[in-house]
Amino acid sequence: MGHKGGQKGGETVRDKYGPEFYSEIGHKGGQRVKELIEEGKQSEGEGGGEKK
Repeated sequence: MGHKGGQKGGETVRDKYGPEFYSEIGHKGGQRVKELIEEGKQSEGEGGGEKK
């Protein structure tokens, strides 16, 4: 399968859900990264973060 299979699968998803689907996934991923950064900052404040 490889590249051709991946391309075909991507086209199938695009046709089924539309291009907005990818924007929504990207937005959700960005929000999760933001949450993880905030959690990391909070744990550093609690003495949980070690700096080398």
